[in-house]
Amino acid sequence: MDSPDGAGSPVAAPVIDLNADLGEGFGRWQLTDDEALLSVVTSANVACGFHAGDPGTMRRVCERAAERGVVIGAQVSYRDLAGFGRRAMDVPPDELADEITYQIGALDVFARAAGTRVAYVKPHGALYNRCVHDEEQAGAVIAGIRAAGGALPVLGLPGSRLHEAAGHAGLPTVGEAFADRAYTAEGTLVPRREPGAVVHAPDEVVKRALGMARDHHVTSLDGRRVEVTARSLCLHGDTPGAAALARRVRTELAAAGVRIRSFA
Repeated sequence: MDSPDGAGSPVAAPVIDLNADLGEGFGRWQLTDDEALLSVVTSANVACGFHAGDPGTMRRVCERAAERGVVIGAQVSYRDLAGFGRRAMDVPPDELADEITYQIGALDVFARAAGTRVAYVKPHGALYNRCVHDEEQAGAVIAGIRAAGGALPVLGLPGSRLHEAAGHAGLPTVGEAFADRAYTAEGTLVPRREPGAVVHAPDEVVKRALGMARDHHVTSLDGRRVEVTARSLCLHGDTPGAAALARRVRTELAAAGVRIRSFA
């Protein structure tokens, strides 16, 4: 690819990771189409049993991910099965750190049994949103990651307290964007309880994915341009038709010259 000024100097094609939340069932209840999504994504955020997931589900997802060469990440959460990890909680920092370590360790056992490992960590739901602004809770998450061993990359919202705490602790950070979630003018996600928080129209999701990956911006819910610097794009797996939409997003990104590759 040549530069637009005609000088002929090479311009690197944009590179993006596609991640999805997987293993979000429990017992007989299955929420995500893990098999289909694992054929599309390059990184799998696997539920670790606190907001969803159970030992059998964790094992199966790790095995399938390893077979397909998909990188495994621990999707850690508040202990909230009934609320799917989306209810606000106030957990003491020491307790939260221990619970983060516990979740990573549990998933890593299954990952290693499948011949791979946990390669990064991403908070889920209410914990993800809390760590955007809450320094104490973000610090507890990072303390839990460090206790689990290794300098695991932290996947999260650019500019968040979570990434700030990770940087102070010497952990790598990976910026994430959401094609199917509405943004505020400040670059944060619109809370799910508010109208328009989730983008459902497939054409709009694809358009936003292309804008984020190629042009590094998205339009906020109130119509303003928001700069987006992300290495990974999240494709939610718990919505109707999620796998087909994820496949379409990947196809359109590739057609537009975007390289699909994991960050880990």
